[in-house]
Amino acid sequence: MTRIAVLGAGGRIAKLAVARLLEDATNQLTLYLRNPKRLPDLPGDRVEVIEGDVLDESLLTRAVQGQDVVYANLAGADIEAQARAVVSALRAAGTRRLIWISTLGIYDEVPGEYGKWNHRMLDGGYLETYSAAARTIEESGLDYTIIRPAWLSDTDEVDYELTQKGQPFKGTEVSRASVAALVAELVKNPASAIGASLGVNKPGTDGDKPFWY
Repeated sequence: MTRIAVLGAGGRIAKLAVARLLEDATNQLTLYLRNPKRLPDLPGDRVEVIEGDVLDESLLTRAVQGQDVVYANLAGADIEAQARAVVSALRAAGTRRLIWISTLGIYDEVPGEYGKWNHRMLDGGYLETYSAAARTIEESGLDYTIIRPAWLSDTDEVDYELTQKGQPFKGTEVSRASVAALVAELVKNPASAIGASLGVNKPGTDGDKPFWY
């Protein structure tokens, strides 16, 4: 049995990832989120739901206690504070494996006109706060993997390629289903990509911006 805590379980990528993770009958999930009403009906024998905020470190520590993997699908202007709370809770609980969803551009790794467009679209401190959160994860001493998706679509497909930290980002878009599939793959193979920061994009989508803009 693999025990997985999903933080921010009401998010769109998280819901897709949860559905994939439940396809494996050996997975046991703890879903942590502020509004459980956002969740679909799920099998109660393999799913525990905890209503809470990740900034409640006491509750969060109890939620991640005994978990094999923690997958954090968090967002917001306070993402750096959320990252600190997650790191603190995992350390207190003795839980080491963390999958952290971030965003493209946190290392200024997006080249060309697309990189300029991305900066304009994510202006106002967004990239700075997500970059600071990623640094918190990278300096945590945990067995982390950071995922940096391209601009997200709801296309029902799994089609992605990866770039590593230090490499130029590829492509302009990727489906949420692809990111969810990558999360499920990392859970299935928890020793892979430890200490990595993975850019995720759909192959063949290079350009100045995603096609729908």
